[in-house]
Amino acid sequence: MSLLLRNALLLDVTTGEYAEGDLRCEDGRIVEAGPGLAAPEGTRVVDVAGASVVPGLIDAHVHVTAASADLGSLGSMSPSYVAAHSARIMSQMLDRGFTTVRDASGADFGLADAQAEGLVRGPRLLFCGKGLSQTGGHADFRGRGVNQQDDHPCCAGVGRVADGVDAVRAAARDELRKGAHHIKVMASGGVASPTDRIDSTQYSMDELRAIVEEAAAANRYVAAHAYTARAVNRALEAGVRSIEHGNLIDDSSVELFLEQDAYLVPTLVTYWALKEEGMAFGLPESSWRKVDDVLGAGLLALERAARGGVRLVYGTDLLGGMHRHQNHEFRLRGEVQQPLDVLRAATVNAAELVGMAGEIGTLSVGAHADLLVLDGDPLRDIGVLAEPERIRHIVQAGEVVSA
Repeated sequence: MSLLLRNALLLDVTTGEYAEGDLRCEDGRIVEAGPGLAAPEGTRVVDVAGASVVPGLIDAHVHVTAASADLGSLGSMSPSYVAAHSARIMSQMLDRGFTTVRDASGADFGLADAQAEGLVRGPRLLFCGKGLSQTGGHADFRGRGVNQQDDHPCCAGVGRVADGVDAVRAAARDELRKGAHHIKVMASGGVASPTDRIDSTQYSMDELRAIVEEAAAANRYVAAHAYTARAVNRALEAGVRSIEHGNLIDDSSVELFLEQDAYLVPTLVTYWALKEEGMAFGLPESSWRKVDDVLGAGLLALERAARGGVRLVYGTDLLGGMHRHQNHEFRLRGEVQQPLDVLRAATVNAAELVGMAGEIGTLSVGAHADLLVLDGDPLRDIGVLAEPERIRHIVQAGEVVSA
């Protein structure tokens, strides 16, 4: 199948420069770009009349199985019921312009295969399977009075509990066996978990290093949930490639990000949404009370990291009915960053993080033909990307999937 976009303003997100011309896609890839391109027989031609064209967006921190903000309830739900919710969530993500997403625990090879085969409409899905948690950690959703831990591999939960170097090695190897693109580890306390403190550190350094070693052996990497500077710094020192959230980092964290060549994936919008709507969508009150611990610090952490030169990636971490706010992250980041820097976080930076530089997040010839035609210039107003209704066309694998 061939698609030709005529009269476009094609954005190179690396340089921040537009080029006037046409763009042709064939067999799911970008094959030509330039003025006055010929349209082979059978090509669908769309004249975009001078509209801005940008790469398809990448959200590097989602939970497509999070049908509810009560993550602890997912494990008791039927996997087929959760899969049905996931199909809806993924389809709506695509309609918001996200052509690739990195799931940060919950999704598995079944959903990824279903999307790749066209059984589920949605973004390309890069999954980690179940996140690794210590007993009493961020993915241990037992209340204080519950003793038994059910980690059945077919349950729809987002995490698995493993303690000790041998156990975490086995757990990491098991997720890699199932095709995980990365390993997720809970390196600090969190909002959604019932028994830990946000300011706690989780896993020993030996356990963290063992997980990193197993991922590296499989040519994969580790993403770590962490909030405080203490937790973030431990994870970075252990060799983790990306820090998720990082709301409470300090200057020593910034230095370690640069030293370790690591990425930060802030998720500002989820705290805003959890505070406003979390309990309405299933977040337990005990978790809702934790939100204030990280809500106000997120923008300051983003500003600190951006000023220090940390490589930043777009993430949202929304749950349940709050997924609809996915694009609002653009507006929040725009409060402290320039529009081009925010757009890079959702394109080229994210592509580099997930090991797909040159394949996604770019309009370069040879890349996957995932792109957006916009009603407005996102370099002048990042709000163009914060409002899905201003996306005129969504192209995925060279096919117009939303118009």
